Amino acid sequence: MKKNFFLLFSFPCILLSQSNWQQNADYKMNVDIDVESFQFNGTQEILYTNNSPDTISKVYYHLYFNAFKPGSQMDIRSLNISDPDGRVEDRISKLDKTEEGDLSVFELKQDGKPVFFEQQETILLARLNKVLLPGKKTKLTLLFEGVVPKQIRRSGRNNKDGVALSMTQWYPKLAEYDFEGWHPNPYIAREFHGVWGDYEVKITIDKNYILGGTGYLQNSSEIGYGYHPKKKTINHSEKEKLTWHFFAPNVHDFTWAADPDFIHDVVKGPNDVDLHFLYKTNQENWRKLQPHSVGLMKYFNENIGEYPWKQYSIIQGGDGGMEYAMSTLITGGEQYSRLLGTTSHEMAHAWFQHILANNEAKHAWMDEGFASYIDVLAENSVLGKTPQNPFKRSYDSYRRLANSGVEQPQTTHSDRYNYNFAYSVSAYSKGSVFLSQLGYIVGPKTLKKILKRYFNEFKFKHPTPNDFKRVAEKVSDLELEWYLNDWTRTAEKIDYAVTYLEGKVVLERKGLIPMPIELVVTFRDETKKHYYIPTDLMRGFKKELSSSFEKLPSWGWASPFYTFPLQKEAIKIEIDPSGLLADVDLKNNLYKL
Repeated sequence: MKKNFFLLFSFPCILLSQSNWQQNADYKMNVDIDVESFQFNGTQEILYTNNSPDTISKVYYHLYFNAFKPGSQMDIRSLNISDPDGRVEDRISKLDKTEEGDLSVFELKQDGKPVFFEQQETILLARLNKVLLPGKKTKLTLLFEGVVPKQIRRSGRNNKDGVALSMTQWYPKLAEYDFEGWHPNPYIAREFHGVWGDYEVKITIDKNYILGGTGYLQNSSEIGYGYHPKKKTINHSEKEKLTWHFFAPNVHDFTWAADPDFIHDVVKGPNDVDLHFLYKTNQENWRKLQPHSVGLMKYFNENIGEYPWKQYSIIQGGDGGMEYAMSTLITGGEQYSRLLGTTSHEMAHAWFQHILANNEAKHAWMDEGFASYIDVLAENSVLGKTPQNPFKRSYDSYRRLANSGVEQPQTTHSDRYNYNFAYSVSAYSKGSVFLSQLGYIVGPKTLKKILKRYFNEFKFKHPTPNDFKRVAEKVSDLELEWYLNDWTRTAEKIDYAVTYLEGKVVLERKGLIPMPIELVVTFRDETKKHYYIPTDLMRGFKKELSSSFEKLPSWGWASPFYTFPLQKEAIKIEIDPSGLLADVDLKNNLYKL
């Protein structure tokens, strides 16, 4: 495809407002791969635009492959945490020299002149010869070489499915500078944060290898392998290597995978998007996945916002499932339910991380939780399932964490959790519950409007939790600071109890997090009545409230008790019949005579 077709995705080179600016980094890379030694060398050019109001005197790069060496911080962390990731454990410590990863920069220039730089494991610091003023550009060039590690976590060679190369986070990657400053986080095994820009990448590799990943292949007529509809088979006999030329507009990452035995299928998705599937084992399930993937993308388009690129790749590789720009790498396929579920989650990340690109390291619950929320709905949609509460597993998981004694606030940096269990549940399950419970607070139709407005206002930006909260407030006309604060910035809990005393319903707030309360009363004559009690912190009430509900005065957050009379004798009183309130003790939510 023509490169200029996608210029509409490029950021204008102008200063944004003080509160809504972000940097831009356009990459050009050429890399040569030795598939026998798993070594590679390359050149990189970055045109870096300073859209901030600050003067930049230094830059940082991530060198992720250096984590895969004995004694690295990733290795030490895995050896010392009480519940290490089962995919890592002590595997890095046991790597020999031939299995270690490496990424080294041996020349770095700014506008053609060498600059001082120093490398500390997975982070490189370069001090600029000439400061970069607000609104100005500079060209950063470097030479680098690397070794692909034995596959352990996300990246590497010869994964458990036998895929030769899973090339994720494989190049010197410029760290993000935003309104909070630089983010040169060492690679410990968690999430990523990157700079928006266009990527032009040329990969030279053995002619028998088939590639898939980020971006549009610019020379499909030279490559074939299913990328050119009229030239599916091309005679490469005279060449030892092929150069694959990709272009990816307005992304913050570039990923690829390669194997000589990849099967490559292309299926048309919604809005003429090409869905690429590259796989080698469990072929029947991977083919079964293809129409369902079309349905997933259609669901996300309709319920979040339209996918903006014309390509998405689903590739067998990596060590589980992980989202990347315009692509995902997924292992397995033996169990179709897991393959579909992982695909649904990782594709959801195309929206919640690669279009709405929050800082994963600081706010993992935003992308992981939001993706977990929408992927369940999408998967049920394509399978034609309508469970009463599709988020029950997330609620159950969250309750286990909340009652475990090891929960930490969601503001905890992803690498700083004391337990992997606490991180996983906090990011995925509690993050998902944040959205489903928000639907309980504002109403399901309002929540859908919130997600669409969030997409439209913050696509191709780095939104923060407050950005999402402000969108939710504008759409719902409710105040929601209390919800964002108590749910994400503390480890406090929701716990309400109900009883019945002398003709009055007595509610007790036992946990510190206030919430609106919906309850249903069953009377002795077997009639039922629904009641709704907003919390005063909302400064309003749910507009979608069914006419069957009687709206009672708001509950002041400082009061531990709330009572109201009944005109008839009650035999059963139940808090939250919807199951969407994340109350940590369900036993005291029900009163029975």
